[in-house]
Amino acid sequence: MPLGRRVSKDVAEQYEADQRLAAEYDERLAAAGEAERALRDAQAASAPEPELRELTLAFDEALTAVLAAAEAAERVAAGPRTYVTEAQDAKARRAAEIAYRKAKARPAVRPWTDEVDRLRTAREAHRLAFRTRPALHV
Repeated sequence: MPLGRRVSKDVAEQYEADQRLAAEYDERLAAAGEAERALRDAQAASAPEPELRELTLAFDEALTAVLAAAEAAERVAAGPRTYVTEAQDAKARRAAEIAYRKAKARPAVRPWTDEVDRLRTAREAHRLAFRTRPALHV
């Protein structure tokens, strides 16, 4: 019999899915590095605009993927008490929110929180520097 708190089946499934996603963090980070390197090399070689656009979008997708893995790792480090399911009532949801805020202050979670912030900043800087979405015609 396992010691500790039991969690619902829904929470256990979400937690396991996040564990699998978090395990892919290093691979996704390496892929984002490769995508950035390819974009920078194409810029240095004065590649044509369609090729730069494809590389820009590929880098944006790679940054988004690595950000998702880092967020999953942060949730895993915070623990299963911080997960919220659709079946929970408002009191349980609030308890999970409070547990998540408390967990973010723990030394095991803090590096992942910093990494998520760093990746979000990098993605937003990339999106501001390069057009990743088509412009609206008014």
